[in-house]
Parts: sequence; structure tokens; C-alpha cells
Amino acid sequence: MALIVQKYGGTSVGSVERIKAVATRVAATRAAGNSVAVVVSAMSGETNRLLELAAQVASKPDARESDVVIATGEQITAALLSMALQDIGVRATSMLGFQLPVLTSSVYGRARIKSIDADRLRAVLDTGAVAVIAGFQGVDAGSSITTLGRGGSDTSAIAIAAAAKADVCEIYTDVEGVFTTDPRICPAARKLARISFEEMLELASLGAKVLQIRSVEFAKRYNVPVHVRSSFSDALGTWVVQEEAGMEDVLVSGVAADRNEAKITLQRVPDRPGLAAKIFGPIAKAHIVVDMIIQNASEDGTTDLTFTVPQNDYNRALEIVQPIAAEIGAAGVKSDTDVVKVSVVGLGMRSHAGVAARIFAVLADEGINVEMISTSEIKVSVVIAAKYAELAVRVLHKALIEESFDEESA
Repeated sequence: MALIVQKYGGTSVGSVERIKAVATRVAATRAAGNSVAVVVSAMSGETNRLLELAAQVASKPDARESDVVIATGEQITAALLSMALQDIGVRATSMLGFQLPVLTSSVYGRARIKSIDADRLRAVLDTGAVAVIAGFQGVDAGSSITTLGRGGSDTSAIAIAAAAKADVCEIYTDVEGVFTTDPRICPAARKLARISFEEMLELASLGAKVLQIRSVEFAKRYNVPVHVRSSFSDALGTWVVQEEAGMEDVLVSGVAADRNEAKITLQRVPDRPGLAAKIFGPIAKAHIVVDMIIQNASEDGTTDLTFTVPQNDYNRALEIVQPIAAEIGAAGVKSDTDVVKVSVVGLGMRSHAGVAARIFAVLADEGINVEMISTSEIKVSVVIAAKYAELAVRVLHKALIEESFDEESA
């Protein structure tokens, strides 16, 4: 008997009819002889509704109490799906984050999982029942309810799969799998049959919204095979797995655009040891993730220091660096929220030279100026003006994926 963890996102459980359809799919998986645990998100739009309620009663809602409020979205879905399963003759038990328990840090709204005790889950599964678990939520050492941040149900599912030593974690969503780029931008995008954890980790961090980045980190760390599938069809999706022989034969696996970027520049920073730490230390303490960093030295002994942060952290980051800039003697602070990060990812880039040069040439041919560059073994990212986002994705996909595929097929 295989142990399968299934996760259903908000659109998959967005109505009573959808919840009943999910119950039918879960029942079929159970009837095939599998042991099944299901992790659910809140119904589509419910988390936003709950946040709006909190905002109506308080100008600055307390973070701990906000977590108590928004965690109810997943609680409702878990109970409703359990009822739907029971109604069609399948034994089911709903479980909340604190009942497993999923032990987390106390950073409300963006808690991180510390450990999961799977004993109670196994006890439920051993009775032959389906365990229906509220995703996105946990409990801290002080018994307070916590939430994992947007997309946290993916993280819940894969972490639970790892703790329970599941054979596979199936992520059901509103798309059929992982594509070489966003099909809405580029109709020629192709669904990938398999992709490595490493490539998926890069794509998740670069704006591909199929899987949340922390969920991929868990899958990679504990080697949990992940199958990304559509809850609206029976088609096979994309397997996210350990790197396999032959994966490096594919030069580029995907092109992604991340619009959740803002750029901040400290101008003419004195070139002295310790100033970078003075700038980025307070940003880290505020739990703001800095992405790309570029430092340009000038002949007068100063440097321009440019970095990017997520759009939703932009104002806080700006508030932090402005007084620091004045304190260290920088000439000023410039910022720009009208930017996008476009990235090309592929294991084959490890062993093929000239990919970066090809990227720059393709963008130059379209008159697109590159403002920042970041590279890794399997990735090249550029920051460009936001108005060129879709054009850049299409021309890079055509040059690096479509033309390559056509050559292989010829």
C-alpha cells in the first residue's frame, strides 16, 4: 500500500461543487488501495476576505490575531472535504495544524516549520481513514496558531509528506503541470514531463507560481517526489524529482518573469570595510529577503550599491536604508518599482558555454536594456524595465527553447 499525500489549492476547492469533485478524486485514490492524506488550502478568495475583515476592525491588525483569523479558512475547507468524503462512504478525519502538530517559529504571517510529529497522522491512516489536513498553518512553542505565508499549503503538504515518508506528494492546482514559460504570455510554451528539484527551485524563486519555493526546498532536502497535476483533468502532469541521467541534455528548461521586484540604489557610498554589513544587517533583521546585489566602484573612492527586494517589502526596506545612507555619508537613495526580473533556467547550462551571451544578444536585438545581471550554474537573471517583460519572455523562449526543440526534431 502506497502512502500518497495530495494537496488541493484554493481554486480546486473554490466551491461546494469543486469540494465534492475533490472528494470523488480522493475516494478513487483510496479505492485503488492507497493510504491517503489530503492537505487543503482555503477556498479561493477566502483568505483575502478574512484579511479584509481584520482591516475593518483594526487600522493595524495584530499579527498574532491575524493568524488566528486567516487560519480558519483552511479549517473550514478541511471540515467540508471530510464531510463530503463521509457522504460518499469514505471514512475521513479532519486535522488542524496544532493537532498533528506542525511546530513552527513564532514569526506570525510567515512562520517556518521546525518539525512535524507524524505519529497521530499515522494513527488515523492506520484505521483506513483519509486524513484531511488544514494546510498553511501550524503552532509555535507557546501554543499560538501561526501561518506560513502565501503559498504555505504547498509547504505544509510536502513537509507532511517528508515527515510521514510518503511515496509521492501530488500537488493539484489549476494548471496541468510545469511549463517552459507562462502559456498566457507565450502560446508556444510546452509542458515538461520531468524537471529536477534544482531547476524547479530556481523557477519557483524567479516568479514561476506553480510551486512555492519553500515547498521545493523541503522536497529536495528530503527527496520527496512531487507530481504537479490539474484538479480539473486526469492528465499526467509534471514530475519534480532528483536530477536524472539525460536531464543535462536539455539546455534550457524554462524562462520566467518575476514582477515582484523593486530596485534600491545607495549612491556614492564611501568605500570602507563594514558598510555593506551596516546596510544589509538591519534589512535582514526585518526579515526582508534581498535578491540581487551589484556594487559599482567609482574613481573617487565611492561606490553605487544597488539591490532588489520584493515589491511588498519595498517601503519597509526604503525606510530602513534612508537613515543609514545619511549616517554613512552616501550621496542619496534612488529607487525604482517599475522593473521586472527575467530569468533563464536549465541544467544544460552547466556544460554549454555562451548561453549568457546569447541572452544578451537576443535582448539587444529588441532594444531592451539590461540594468542588472545575476548568474548561477544553471541560471541567468536580468533586471529590465517592466514594460518589456512579456516581449523578453517571448523572444528568449523562442531563441533558447523553441528553436532548440525544432533543431532536435529535424
